[in-house]
Amino acid sequence: MKDGQSEGKTGVHPNKMSNQNTPNRKTNPPPEKSDKRMTLPSRFQKEVQAHLSRNPQQTSSPMNLNESLSPGKGKPYNPQQVQSRIKEVLGKYSNGFWVSKLPQIYRELYKQDLPTEAIKDLETWTHICTVEKTCSSNPSELLLYPAKDKAVTNLNPSSTTAPTQSSNSPTNKPLQSPAQQRPSSTHLTRSSSHPPQSPTLSSSSSPSPPSSPTPLSPDLKVKLEELLIKYSNGLWAHALPKLFQDTYKTKLPGHVLENLHLLSDFCTIDYPMPDNPKRAILYRRSSSGGGAGEDENCNRRDSTTSEEELKLRQELGRRLSNHAVPSLQIPKEEYPSVLVVEATNTNGVILRYIGEGYSQAQESMEDEMREFYGLNQSSPTPLSAPLSGQLVAVRAEEEEEILRAQVCEVLADKVKVYYVDHGFSEVISKAKVFDLQEKFFKLPFQATKCKLAGLEPFCQDPGVLKKFETMASGRILLAEILERGQIPLVVLYDTSQDDDVNINAACMKALQDKTLASPLQVNSAYMNVTVSSVCSDGTVYCQLPSRGLAKLNEILEKIETYFHSQVTSEFLVSRPFCGKRCLARYKSKWSRVEITNLHGSRVLDILFIDVGVQASVEVFELREIPPPFLRDLMAIPPQAVKCCLADLAVSVGSWTPEAVQWLREKVLNITDCSMKVAKVDDAKRCIYVHLFTDKNFHDPARSLNHQMAQSDLFKTQPDVFLTSHSPTKISTPTLSSKTSSPSDSTNGSPTSTSLSAKPHLRRALSGPRGGGGGGGGGGGRGNTTTSTPSETPSSPSSSLNLPPLLELSPPGGNMDVYVSVACHPGHFVLQPWRDMYKLVVLMGEMILYYNKTEEKPLNIEKNQIYAAKVENSWHRVLVKGVLTNGLVSVYELDYGKHELVSCTQLRPLIKEFRQLPFQGITAQLAGVKPRQWSEEASIVFRNHVEKKPLVAQLEAIQEATNPWDRKLTVFLVDTSQEERDIWVHDIMAEFADELTNEL
Repeated sequence: MKDGQSEGKTGVHPNKMSNQNTPNRKTNPPPEKSDKRMTLPSRFQKEVQAHLSRNPQQTSSPMNLNESLSPGKGKPYNPQQVQSRIKEVLGKYSNGFWVSKLPQIYRELYKQDLPTEAIKDLETWTHICTVEKTCSSNPSELLLYPAKDKAVTNLNPSSTTAPTQSSNSPTNKPLQSPAQQRPSSTHLTRSSSHPPQSPTLSSSSSPSPPSSPTPLSPDLKVKLEELLIKYSNGLWAHALPKLFQDTYKTKLPGHVLENLHLLSDFCTIDYPMPDNPKRAILYRRSSSGGGAGEDENCNRRDSTTSEEELKLRQELGRRLSNHAVPSLQIPKEEYPSVLVVEATNTNGVILRYIGEGYSQAQESMEDEMREFYGLNQSSPTPLSAPLSGQLVAVRAEEEEEILRAQVCEVLADKVKVYYVDHGFSEVISKAKVFDLQEKFFKLPFQATKCKLAGLEPFCQDPGVLKKFETMASGRILLAEILERGQIPLVVLYDTSQDDDVNINAACMKALQDKTLASPLQVNSAYMNVTVSSVCSDGTVYCQLPSRGLAKLNEILEKIETYFHSQVTSEFLVSRPFCGKRCLARYKSKWSRVEITNLHGSRVLDILFIDVGVQASVEVFELREIPPPFLRDLMAIPPQAVKCCLADLAVSVGSWTPEAVQWLREKVLNITDCSMKVAKVDDAKRCIYVHLFTDKNFHDPARSLNHQMAQSDLFKTQPDVFLTSHSPTKISTPTLSSKTSSPSDSTNGSPTSTSLSAKPHLRRALSGPRGGGGGGGGGGGRGNTTTSTPSETPSSPSSSLNLPPLLELSPPGGNMDVYVSVACHPGHFVLQPWRDMYKLVVLMGEMILYYNKTEEKPLNIEKNQIYAAKVENSWHRVLVKGVLTNGLVSVYELDYGKHELVSCTQLRPLIKEFRQLPFQGITAQLAGVKPRQWSEEASIVFRNHVEKKPLVAQLEAIQEATNPWDRKLTVFLVDTSQEERDIWVHDIMAEFADELTNEL
């Protein structure tokens, strides 16, 4: 959706308005209105509200603590004593808590009831505490924080990592009140792939502490903080005991999980699931209140030069002059395009960024240089005595190009120069070297370096460099930026082919010793074969006896022993990325895996490369390969051989569930199978075989292929569950305790339909999903509204317990929103910004749960709620139609998009996933007349709002029986520009007027 899709802390919506500024509801408002700055206090960042300015909301008529209090009234009490005690409480809960919880906490700690009048006095005790009003949709909810001066030190702008997180994740800036600062960036932090990040307390259900919990020892605090440092995107509290045991070989004291507030001096605690207070996410508290990190969208535009940069310039031999060349800024995009120049070391790959402000700015400058240093009589004369380290202009060999360069070495009549914008060196005649004019110092040097993630230990390996030269040099690729530093850490992708190619992963395969691969020849037979996995599409993965398998098992045994002897957090995986090789548990033993997809920053998909099993896990379940075993493990090719059964009339992908189950029962957990190779398909990387459960491979009639061909397993049967539209109620199972490991849940077989051959560039949950034009309703088709869920003739069964309705601001109020789908001004879909991180958490939990459950026949009914797998993520959906070809039309209730999915990809939506309100709500634009919007108008509208964070001011709410039928009428305002706010209805009204005038 990062992808972050990251679920870090203290995310800020970049568009802020104040409720004091009401949009003009006329189509053509006064011209001065659009230049009026509006600052909306952020209403959803509970952790950082303590240091924001306390400006009361005015449109919502919030509750005033003192409105009913008159001097001299109320029961007398000792205010000094109560103030002292509240100060103590806030010392323990420095991140704040709900005022409604204060009486309970007070009673437990002091065995006395909190005086009622004291609650009313809280707002006046500014030296003791700060009372914060939350979102305008429920103004009676109040938060209590330490006094302002103390609250500033409690900020937690800890950095997030990439995805993703996107993601790959940015570092969060310290947040300031709107009065202190307008948003300096017009972009969401990784707006296309990262959701807003979670506040400290997200529900009033956070558990209250016992009266006298045992304090943590200093040693225990250090160890817990060390674990949280590894997971800067947050760690589920329930993962702590096992992670602590694995890392430090000792048990975590039992009272820690029951008293998470004990961690509050070095940890921020978030409760993203209101119905389950035991599900908490822990974030390490930053050691400083300021923005220790750097927001990736700030792009490091610093007017000052650090000592490090000065030293670097001296090392590069910059000539002493007053002309300062600015530093090259890393592009804001998560996936910028790059031109790879060359690499003699994967830790220093030379490349150039492609796009506006980079390659385009360079071309413009070189055009100007060509004109300035032209061949006419007024052109400058060559330098008589160039100096080593001097920046110069050089006439290239083609005689047409004038390029910036730096003198590396001065020879007799020639000069060796390095082209600072193109990344290569050349020896040229001194007659072609000119003094570089001051105006050509303004553009940063365009040739820069990056480091390839995962290849650091093999950065100079000849095989790796040769593979990289073949696949990447001279090509334009996409770069996923994982770390933004002086030399960014990246993963490169070639997207020019049908399947995206992960360059880093491909280079890693160059380390493999092919003599250790499983031997395979046509018409050869192999015994003692182990079938490790049977996929739901009929693909079979086998292990064959080989030198590689024997060596792999030997090394993995050594790693088991090695991990038992290590007491360190060094091997925890803190920066996952697609294509990374690491270790995970399979059948209680460490096994090699490759990360195939990222869902935000905590949930990811992996492939056990030696058994062919896919799984979805949390990042804390992964371990780095210890350095002593890294090269040996990388040399062993994957031991899972992908096979298909030969001579079957049914192709892979068309297998019935009965056929898959029959084959699994026959071959899984049997170690003495045999097989005969019929064909090797190199293009599909698949081996066609005849499979036997014994050693009688000489008799084809005994093969499983023959048995299946003669059976009724592949005969088409009517899909009763597809054609049934009976009103049978769907039983809703409750979520049991945490499901077993992926390897145990399917008897060693993968739960997905097939192994994905195509790497996924984007993190599936790393950020808000764009609708791509609204699914069925996009593409600029005028007033098409096919992505609007129409009024359903029948409501879902009340026994299904629909989530509560999404809370909205009252008419006239403001909401921070994200537009996930935009068809035209008459139909688009909004998501409330404040709860978006909860959706990311929910979808991560759905992936973990449903990817570990087997497909079962399901009685699919129209107008009912299910979980559906769309691409690599699980979504809460409404069934809109059931087709006879096995496809189901569904509407994504959290994103507002229509999809067609296979009926096999639907599951019952269990109770745990019905707690969060559906996050997608349809809307139409206020301030414009309803009309049949043209394709051009729809495109203009989408370009201004889709996949963007905006501010919505509610004009009207159209309620309905079903939550997906509610509709809002809103003004949309983009306040990301420094100069003025952009009112979308103004743009659309002007566009409509222009079209009318043209006609």
